[in-house]
Amino acid sequence: MAWLAQTVSFDPDPYPAEVLGLAASLGNHDSGRHAHERGQLLYARQGCIRITLADRLCMLPPSRAAWIPGGTVHRAVMRNIVDYRSLYFRQDVAALLPAEVRVIDVSPLLQAVLEPIALASFDQGWQEGRHAHLLGLCLDEIRSAPCEPMLLPLPHDRRLSRLLARLDRLPPELKGLEADVGASGRTITRIFRQQTGMSYQQWRQQWRLMRAIELLAVGHGISYVAAELRFSSDSVFIAFFRKMLGETPRAYLKRSR
Repeated sequence: MAWLAQTVSFDPDPYPAEVLGLAASLGNHDSGRHAHERGQLLYARQGCIRITLADRLCMLPPSRAAWIPGGTVHRAVMRNIVDYRSLYFRQDVAALLPAEVRVIDVSPLLQAVLEPIALASFDQGWQEGRHAHLLGLCLDEIRSAPCEPMLLPLPHDRRLSRLLARLDRLPPELKGLEADVGASGRTITRIFRQQTGMSYQQWRQQWRLMRAIELLAVGHGISYVAAELRFSSDSVFIAFFRKMLGETPRAYLKRSR
């Protein structure tokens, strides 16, 4: 295990162990675009992490984890104070886990298993005894964990480059986007369906959900989030959130904590 300082980068690939653990509590931090041979499980214990991939945006709220297969280029941006654990699995071990990026719910059992693995020394053996059981249980829990809808596919059409360059801002409604890119609503809808699997309106609503979770996770109240995302009232925002996730924002945050 290593505690990661604010300005220190970490390369897990030179180490021989089956799994390596990393612990950190960081303020504002940007990992930059990078990749490593090992598969990574990134677990947010507190705060929210935004992960940008080549073709997707991923939001990692508290008590959730992102599985990032080896070789995946990604960038992790953390705002305010983020307390997290990260496990790096050697290629032969990572091959037992999903081949695609996913965000999973971290069960109490997986959380309990993650901590001793994250805190183990880098020269710990994982092939026998208690540690072999911990690693096996960890892999089983990752494989069986339910996925969370925290991935937003990104279109790659060059006409949408301005939209994708400002993903911190609320995307305009369809008519506003037509004016921005100089394409008809029908063309924009076709692009989004072909390249993301959803209409522009569905894509925009998924963005609003993920941004809402990010704002709530860093401490903003419901009224602030509703206004920031241009809902007409708090109750309209709560109804939207419940429709998308099946629970209110307060219930979601309570479960996360």
